[in-house]
Amino acid sequence: MPLTVRPAVTADLPAIHPVIERAYRGETARQGWTHEADLIEGPRTNLATLTAIVEDPAQVLLSAWEDGAAIGCVNVANRGGGTAYLGLLCIDPLRQAGGLGRQLIAAAEAHARDVFGCMRTEMTVIEERRKLIEYYLRRGYAETGARCDFPIPLDPPLFMTVLAKPLV
Repeated sequence: MPLTVRPAVTADLPAIHPVIERAYRGETARQGWTHEADLIEGPRTNLATLTAIVEDPAQVLLSAWEDGAAIGCVNVANRGGGTAYLGLLCIDPLRQAGGLGRQLIAAAEAHARDVFGCMRTEMTVIEERRKLIEYYLRRGYAETGARCDFPIPLDPPLFMTVLAKPLV
């Protein structure tokens, strides 16, 4: 069955949330190649945060489904000034490396351009995740030279690299 990508609704979140956690954290994340499990412990997000995204008209949580099961998502936020922020991109670890992430990125960029009217996308990636940064560089993103603190204070601290891509 083909991949279906659509905006998530609140009722989808109990199916999407575990996919996010499996993709980013814990032992199951290590089955994929894009995890943060070696850098950060604890949950990646929660249902309240996901609900806030779904209910915010300046954001969308695009969800990926196959055979009726959630297999991934990406958050697109309209930051204003023609810039969208892409975050929370994930594919279930057992489904990674099959082109599904590329499809979700394309859907996110199309939404940013066609729905939000943005001309540029930005994202942040933990500096230590060089393999993931290189993945985005192959998708047309460029390092801006900017960096920011990881949103949660950690010891040792983590920093984020800012990537950007024009939408044409």
